[in-house]
Amino acid sequence: MPKFYVYLILTLSLQNFILGQTIAKPLNTLDNIIQEQSYISVGETTFSLLFWDLYKSKLLTTTGIYPIQTDKDKLIYQINYLTGISSKDLVNRTVEQWQYLGVEPELYAVYLPILHKIWPDIKEGDSLSLYVNNNKSVFYFNNNLIGEINQPEFSQLFLDIWLSEKTSEPKLRLELLGIKNDE
Repeated sequence: MPKFYVYLILTLSLQNFILGQTIAKPLNTLDNIIQEQSYISVGETTFSLLFWDLYKSKLLTTTGIYPIQTDKDKLIYQINYLTGISSKDLVNRTVEQWQYLGVEPELYAVYLPILHKIWPDIKEGDSLSLYVNNNKSVFYFNNNLIGEINQPEFSQLFLDIWLSEKTSEPKLRLELLGIKNDE
């Protein structure tokens, strides 16, 4: 009788392992996340400086609404670069935007070493994306996972650069939120 139970337990364990391997999709690429659940575009825009287009960006959520309302809602903010920028300059520009918004340095300083570590140098044609799920911020570079920040307040702090009412680029904010300028 004990052999039967050992055999049964091993069989069930192996079956669960095999099913788990075939059902679970790795979330190490942004494409896998997008295929897992449908996302609706909230808005998109192009950031230009004088005559140069620097990047295109779009905001997607599982509901088509921003801000997301529940922990079940998910968000993707994707930036497609039309020119290059070094990792160092990218972090510096991020800090400049937080300063413009009036964010206290102690609120963002803890994230700077992480951003310096995970953000690569960007070349024309590269993309950098933020995926927000259950208050966790996950970054993807050219569709591949590059790092996570597990502090719930980070995603809003980062997205405020573009989506806060105090943003330095109010026209981009309106376009990302899908609001027409004449509204």
